[in-house]
Amino acid sequence: MRFKNFGLLPRVILAIIAGLVLGQFVGVTFVRWFATFNVMFGQFLSFSIPLIILGLVTPGIAELGKNGGRLLGITVTLAYGSTLFAGFLAYSTCSVIFPPMLGITESVLDGSAEAIPTSLGLSPPIFAIDIPPAVSVTTALLLAFVFGIGMAVTGSEILLRGFSESRSVTEKLIVTVIVPLLPVHIFGLFLNMTHSGIAMQIIGDFGKVIGVIFVLHVLLLLFQFSVAGIVGRKNPLRMLWTMSPAYATALGTSSSAATIPVTLASARKLGINKGVADFCIPLCATIHLSGSMLKITATALAVCLMVGLPHDLVLFTGFVLLLGVMMVAAPGIPGGAVMAATGLLQSSLGFNEPQIALMIAIYLAIDSFGTAGNVTGDGAVAVIVDALNVDGAAKKPS
Repeated sequence: MRFKNFGLLPRVILAIIAGLVLGQFVGVTFVRWFATFNVMFGQFLSFSIPLIILGLVTPGIAELGKNGGRLLGITVTLAYGSTLFAGFLAYSTCSVIFPPMLGITESVLDGSAEAIPTSLGLSPPIFAIDIPPAVSVTTALLLAFVFGIGMAVTGSEILLRGFSESRSVTEKLIVTVIVPLLPVHIFGLFLNMTHSGIAMQIIGDFGKVIGVIFVLHVLLLLFQFSVAGIVGRKNPLRMLWTMSPAYATALGTSSSAATIPVTLASARKLGINKGVADFCIPLCATIHLSGSMLKITATALAVCLMVGLPHDLVLFTGFVLLLGVMMVAAPGIPGGAVMAATGLLQSSLGFNEPQIALMIAIYLAIDSFGTAGNVTGDGAVAVIVDALNVDGAAKKPS
């Protein structure tokens, strides 16, 4: 029971440390058994990704479309715009900072060489079993859009009930199977990387990446509340301080959904109309993911640079636009945003299983900061919505 209550972040950190230590002493057979587990888990994760998309994104789009109304339109536009801004801020800044900071040469940038091996230099598994997904990631995403928008337009209660129940099954799969096994998966990855001799290089590189992400995280919040201060005629720094309880709570929960009561209480103290706050904050907990977007985009770009994958603006534009939608149903689950992103990392950016595992490990290590950025920014969105809702038509949404 005590281990069950041991948070995901401590388990991930413990798994990384254990992998870094044991990888220096164990033999290759021990490493290859964990490599076998990693490959099998990676195959299961690839199999599960389309199911996660269908189970989470479809009802999320349908339920969002059902609410309708002017207030919803303003909130969704601002939240999605803020999320996209965070992604493009991360790409534009990090594409300039990362190459010299990580020692990326011109030969790596033009794709003719790799800073680290594409396979991360890992020892092979003892055996592997291919587990193909039922449908491709792209097909699952298109189905989610078709059925989600279709249910929103037609008001199909039966289909929505079915997809809502499938969401419960999908969340159970993530919470009871995938998330508990992630620390073992991460342990095996770092065990293998340490045994292969590249772990410390990657740790050093990603230590720098995390530092840049944290600075961007602070700048993003300052920008969001500066805009909110201008529109709402309020002091940005005072608003940020008022939202600090929500920030601190999110650091502990790593869940936007679990932090809603504290975020709502903090938002009301900003002087926002109660009806607007009660509508915007729960909605933004689902659709406003600027902190998570910033982290995923920056980390994905770092991996692309290190292994020599394509990373041009057009490629990342498509990635950011789709990711902003795919993360919609993920905030209730710690680490849910990166789980939603795994399909796009694979289909849009060409990540293989070791690279996805590395992304998950780094993301989970700083997951709480992204969530804290999400919920704190929700207050800025609510201030702007309240200021724009001048006619008061939806001050008390039903």
